[in-house]
Amino acid sequence: MSTILTRDAVVAEARSWIGTRYRHQASVKGVGCDCLGLVRGVWRGCIGDEPEAPPPYAPDWAEAQGAETLAEAALRHLVPIAREDFRAGDVLLFRWRDGYVAKHVAIASSSTTMIHAHDGAAVCEIAIAPWWRRRLAYAFGFPGVKD
Repeated sequence: MSTILTRDAVVAEARSWIGTRYRHQASVKGVGCDCLGLVRGVWRGCIGDEPEAPPPYAPDWAEAQGAETLAEAALRHLVPIAREDFRAGDVLLFRWRDGYVAKHVAIASSSTTMIHAHDGAAVCEIAIAPWWRRRLAYAFGFPGVKD
């Protein structure tokens, strides 16, 4: 790991996870991960040890708790930015509907694409279509990222 973390390095690490199958609560490149596991793995690949271990969580954890747990964790370890100002290498949090808590996370690979793990699929890079843009709730940068 280099001492200078760049946006390109974050995107390259995220892309190295493409094809990893979806596995709830997992975070092992090439074996399985969920959306949070992808971000955790990119953190480990770019920064080092994770700052905290996530507690066990059910697929419906957000609905059951009704709290912005994912956003609160991101605020503890990532740098908040305005949603509309995200760039490649930033972390994006989405809510499925208005009034729901944010429960899906991805890494922007450009201003128009993102890398994410979606239930029932594998890690992939997709367009940030209008459907996704309407659901973008938060954006964060990795700490120490240089342009």
